[in-house]
Amino acid sequence: MIEIKKPNIRPTVFEIILKYIYTGEVNLTKRPGADILGLLIATDELLLEKLFRHVLNHLIKNQTAWIKQNYVHILHTISKLSSCKKLQDHCIESICLDPQPLITSKEFLSLDKDILYELFKRDDLQIEETVAWDYLMKWSIEQTPGLGSKNNDRTKWNDNNYKALKGTLSKFIPLIRFAEIPSDDFYDKVRPYKAVLPLHIYEELVLFYYKDTLPKSITLPPRVGKVKLESKLINPKQANIIACWIERKNEKNATLDKKYKFDLLYHSKQNGLNINTFRNKCNNQGACLVLVKSQQSAKIYGGYNPIGFTNSGGQWRGTTESFIFSFENSEDIQNMRISRINNGYNNYAIYDYNIYGFSFGNNFYLNSDKRIYCSYNGYYDGNLNNVLNPYLNSNFIPEDTEAFKITTT
Repeated sequence: MIEIKKPNIRPTVFEIILKYIYTGEVNLTKRPGADILGLLIATDELLLEKLFRHVLNHLIKNQTAWIKQNYVHILHTISKLSSCKKLQDHCIESICLDPQPLITSKEFLSLDKDILYELFKRDDLQIEETVAWDYLMKWSIEQTPGLGSKNNDRTKWNDNNYKALKGTLSKFIPLIRFAEIPSDDFYDKVRPYKAVLPLHIYEELVLFYYKDTLPKSITLPPRVGKVKLESKLINPKQANIIACWIERKNEKNATLDKKYKFDLLYHSKQNGLNINTFRNKCNNQGACLVLVKSQQSAKIYGGYNPIGFTNSGGQWRGTTESFIFSFENSEDIQNMRISRINNGYNNYAIYDYNIYGFSFGNNFYLNSDKRIYCSYNGYYDGNLNNVLNPYLNSNFIPEDTEAFKITTT
């Protein structure tokens, strides 16, 4: 008998491995995220490659909420494992898209400095620079010997405390886009920590805020994320979901293959609700996104036209990539709905006609009477009933309408 000791593998995890070895089966559906992560590490250590790949894909696809709540634990666990790079990249991409769950967690202050560095150096970390500075300072104070929760009142710090904090911050200072911090925030939140900034950088920042002279030492571009838009109706997280749909990736936190720019072409509150104005601004602009908000609810409706709007009169135009969608409100990222053009009806995806501002298969269109009409005729898939609810086979007056030109790089 050979006795093998693996104290780092919990009994519940080893039970799953034994069942897999003897039966070739594994069911992770009801397993908690902690067990699945433990199983991932164990299968990597035991070189069970097929099971490792299955567990890795299941964790990323089915444990989104648990991953979001445990970023620090997961990243600390897998940071040295090259085999887990896919999970590490998934966590980093998800954090860049929505940093709030990480920076507001209790575990953030214990985050490894190398992981934090990798996050802060990214241009697609979607965070306001003032917020980035605030949380960097909280983390740095906690990480600095002699400071932390027992000595976080800077009015009581001595020169040695500031010197130690400066050492903790030194590698992070070049990653802060100080030019993106408003002057009042600089005065209230950066200036009090003047002693931890290199003198030449602080002097450059003073010149910037007094004379608008860009700093020479820190030249990083603003953080833009993979999706750039300015909309009154949806937020960047929702725009990222739409970009995922464009790439036919149904996971809302999927990694995008391209960068997307949403350029506003038409806004009814600025340009007036008028089909001719809509056409003049949106025709021949290439791929377009339309967003509409109803007066009667918070719901946001929209459509993606990959082939663009034209001047053709009364003509059906075909594509396999158009879709109609809805969000419950301008913050919703849980209950969104999408309906794609049905196979066999590609030629009826877009209807170009001068009495309509836009028309997605005559299922969702802006009419000349300035109302949005919603109907179901079979051109788009059956989920259209949920997308257009409660206005299916009805119409409404839009409170606001936006149209964007979409470009990718």
